[in-house]
Amino acid sequence: MDVLAVKEATQFAKEYVLNNGPLVMELVTYRYGGHSMSDPGTTYRSRDEVQHMRTTNDPITGLKDRIVAAGFSTEDHLKELDKKAKAEVEEAIEWAKNSPEPKLDDLWNHVYVKGTEVPTLRGRDPSEIKTFN
Repeated sequence: MDVLAVKEATQFAKEYVLNNGPLVMELVTYRYGGHSMSDPGTTYRSRDEVQHMRTTNDPITGLKDRIVAAGFSTEDHLKELDKKAKAEVEEAIEWAKNSPEPKLDDLWNHVYVKGTEVPTLRGRDPSEIKTFN
């Protein structure tokens, strides 16, 4: 739930694995909502618990508070950046909604980085799915 701690840990992990081999990382987070649309997330925790986590441990709010406290930016400037980012996302959503559907032939384009393609993509065609009786 701490953006800077995750950054620091992933930098350490990268250096470690490059020099020593595999490493397992556990990143703990808190879901504000349920597991799915049919799970409101309130049957196994209270609304007060969720609100408490949101107001005291939210990673985005926590980072914002640290940026302001360190004097790197102001609250107003960060609000303006947030507003611009939301407008950009809304514009991209509208563009996507108004764009034509891609051709079926393009379905498997840009799936792999050039040079790392595999000869076949298993399961892309219903005739490739094997059933066992």
